[in-house]
Amino acid sequence: MSTQTDGSTPASPTGGGAGDRAFLGHPKGLSTLFFVELWERFSYYGMRAILLYFLVDTAANGGLGIDETTGAAVVAIYGASVYLLSIIGGFTADRVFGARRSTLYGAVVIMAGHVCLAVPATATAWLGIALVALGTGLLKPNVSAMVGTLYKPGDARRDGGFSIFYMSINIGSFFSPLVVGWLREHYGYHAGFSAAAVGMAVAIAWFVLGRKALGPAVDDVPNPLAPEERGRVGALAVGAVVAFAIVVVLSGLWRDTVLDQVIDAISIVAVLTPIAYFTMMFRSPKVEREEKSHLAAYLPLWIGAMLFWMIFEQAAGKMALFAANNTVKETAGVSINPEWFQSINPLAIVLLAPVFGLIWVRRAGRFPSTPMKFVLGVALIGVSALAMSWAFATFQGNTAPVCILGGVFVLQTVAELCLSPVGLSATTRLAPRAFASQAMALWFLASSAGQAIAAQLIQAMGGLSDATYYLVNGLITLVVAGVLLALVPWIRRKMATAEVHVRESVTAH
Repeated sequence: MSTQTDGSTPASPTGGGAGDRAFLGHPKGLSTLFFVELWERFSYYGMRAILLYFLVDTAANGGLGIDETTGAAVVAIYGASVYLLSIIGGFTADRVFGARRSTLYGAVVIMAGHVCLAVPATATAWLGIALVALGTGLLKPNVSAMVGTLYKPGDARRDGGFSIFYMSINIGSFFSPLVVGWLREHYGYHAGFSAAAVGMAVAIAWFVLGRKALGPAVDDVPNPLAPEERGRVGALAVGAVVAFAIVVVLSGLWRDTVLDQVIDAISIVAVLTPIAYFTMMFRSPKVEREEKSHLAAYLPLWIGAMLFWMIFEQAAGKMALFAANNTVKETAGVSINPEWFQSINPLAIVLLAPVFGLIWVRRAGRFPSTPMKFVLGVALIGVSALAMSWAFATFQGNTAPVCILGGVFVLQTVAELCLSPVGLSATTRLAPRAFASQAMALWFLASSAGQAIAAQLIQAMGGLSDATYYLVNGLITLVVAGVLLALVPWIRRKMATAEVHVRESVTAH
C-alpha cells in the first residue's frame, strides 16, 4: 500500500529551522527517518512476499504445510491485524511513550518476530508472525508523524519533505521482494526471513544513531495519561484480551481448528471496531447535526475503500498463488521468481505518481472531483478482479505470460492512485471536529475490515475455483462503484457544505 499515509496525531513541530538543509535541502533528521522507513518497509514487504509460500509449502521444503485456502486467509488476516493494531500504536504515541519510543519499541518487536521466523520451528513461526503484526502496528502510525515535527509552521519545504520520505517506502518495498525472493529460491525460507531481520536491525541502528537529528518534539506525549487513568486503561487492556480469548473460544462452535478460530475472532474484531467508531460518532452529543450529515456522506466512501483494499491487498495472497502456480517460470531467457511480481506496484507508483499528481493539479476544481476519484478507484479495482477471474479460468499450470499478472498489478496501481491519496483528504473534510484523530484511525480500519472480509470470503469459497472467487469480488465491487457514482452529486454537496461549516466554526472561535 505504497501511497498510504498515516493517521497519527503529529507532535508539535519544533525542529528543522530554515537553515537546516543537510539532507537534499531538508532537515538532517529527514535522512534518519528516510532510511529507517526504507529498511522497515524492506523488512515488512520482504517477509510478506514469501509468507504465503512459506505457509503452504511442505515441511520437507521448510514450509508449514497448511492448505492454500487457509494460507491465503492467514495472509489476509495478518494484514488486517497490522492495521487494527495501528490504533494501539497511535494511542501509545499520543498518551504513553511519545512517537519516538513507540517507533523504537515497535521496531524491536518486529525484529524479534523476524528472528523467530528465521528459526526452523513451527511454534516460533506463528509467534514470529504475531510479533511482526504487533510491532508494525506500534511503528506504522508514528514514523510519518515524526517527519512533520522536523518543520516549523509555514515551512514551504514540508510537502517536498513528505514526498522525499514516501520515496523511501517505495524503494524499500521495490527491492525487498527481489532480494528476499532470490534468497528464498537459493537458500530457503528462513534465509529470506533472516534478511528481513537484518533489514530491521539496520533500521533500529540508524534510528538510534540519528536520534539527535530528530529534535525534542519526537519525545512529546501530547495527551499523557493522568495517574487516575492508568489503572483504568490497564483494566481495559486486560478486558480486551480476555474478550478476544472468549471470542476465539466461541468460534470453536463453528470452527474445527484453533487457527480458524483465531482467523474468525480477528475478523469479528476488525469488522466490529469501525462499526463501533461510526456508531460512537453518530450518537455523540459533541457531533452537531450538520456534521452528522457530513459523516453520512463519508460512509459510502469508506465502504468503497474497504472493498478496494479487500481486493488490492490480495497481492500477497491470491495473486501470489497465480504468480507461483499459473505464470510462466521463464521469459526471454530470464528465470522469474514469483515474489518479483510484488515489486511492480512500488515501481509503478514511482513512475505514475508524478503523472497523476500533475493531472490532478491541472484538473483541480474540475472533473474528476474527490468522490469521482473514489468511483474510479473502486471501479478499476473491480475490473482488475474480473481480469484475475479471467486469468485464473484461462491459464492452467505455469502458462500465463508475465504481462498478464504484471498488467493487473499496473491496473491496480492506477486504481490506488485514484483512491488512496484522496482518502485522508476526504476523511479530514467530512469528519466531525470532535473526532478528527479517531476519523484518521477509521480510514485505516477500512483496510483492516476489507482484509478481514477477504479472509472470510476465501474460507467460505474454499471449495470453489479462484476464478469464481475473483468474479464474485469483482461483481460486488462494481455494483458498489455504481452506487457511489449515483451518490457523487450528493457527496460533493456535503463536502462543500462541510468546508463552509469549518470556516464558520473557525471564524466563530
